[in-house]
Amino acid sequence: MTALKDRLRTDLTAAMKARDSLRTSTLRMALAAVTNAEVSGKRARELGDDEVTGVLAAEAKKRREAAAAYDGAGRGELADKERAEAAVLADYLPEPLSSTELTALVTATVESQGAAGKGMAAMGSVMGRLKPQVAGRADGAVVAAEVRRQLTGA
Repeated sequence: MTALKDRLRTDLTAAMKARDSLRTSTLRMALAAVTNAEVSGKRARELGDDEVTGVLAAEAKKRREAAAAYDGAGRGELADKERAEAAVLADYLPEPLSSTELTALVTATVESQGAAGKGMAAMGSVMGRLKPQVAGRADGAVVAAEVRRQLTGA
């Protein structure tokens, strides 16, 4: 069992003992998502820590998007619950990149790939190089927008 998955299980037990219903339900959901990812595909397999982090990042993103949708629909109490769940999941994710760090990372990658001036034709190679570096630390859409901005000079 990976260290992160083991930590999730240990924290779930502690949350159950402390009768922390929000943390308990969120950790159960996270472990269920990890298990679903492990059994999806043709064969069941155990995920590594980086893959578990990816699953948790996806779940946190779902919570943030749901909170925004609930806010738009005037359902503040449900939005607050989604934000609280995202905060619990954030405890298990690496520190997110700041916009300055992201810009610097994209700039360095564009320069190392020799992609400056090639426009959108270089988008795939730059994103391919960046994905492992920003996994779990930045939203892919935000990274893609920054790459697009730098490649097109907009």
